[in-house]
Amino acid sequence: MRDIAGSVGIQQSAIYNHFPSKQQLLVDLMESHMRRLLDAMHNAVGTWGSPVERLVAFTRFHVTYHIDQPEDVFLAYMELRSLETDGRAAVVPLRDAYEATLRAILADGAASGEFRISEPSVVSKALLAMMTGVTVWFRDDGRLDRDAVADTYVQTALQAVGADT
Repeated sequence: MRDIAGSVGIQQSAIYNHFPSKQQLLVDLMESHMRRLLDAMHNAVGTWGSPVERLVAFTRFHVTYHIDQPEDVFLAYMELRSLETDGRAAVVPLRDAYEATLRAILADGAASGEFRISEPSVVSKALLAMMTGVTVWFRDDGRLDRDAVADTYVQTALQAVGADT
């Protein structure tokens, strides 16, 4: 809390005027991140198009958003284990809603025959883990720019679900 206060130029005690505890600060950070992520994803992916088109949009969105927000992503994924019961009750449904969007795309693709998968729930978790990993290694000064990396992830996601490309 001392570091946070120092970073924004206030006294440590002033933080508690806005957040009654460290736990509430963590919940607020994680919940606001998940709400921004969901809103941005809905704007980027929507409900239009075929399952292939929606998977392409979702993958491109996920990768580029995570490249742009690595600190928020790290906090949201790594600190989920630190949430107490009430905090988990606020954050986990938001995380589940995000995953449900991908799972629905995959289920639609499996039902239409565009994707050759048998377990959309497992495949959604695998794809999310793979795509979120971009925050670990991507660097702006790397060999590939963010668009080339997103293109590669799109190609990999389509291959993973057995889509004809």
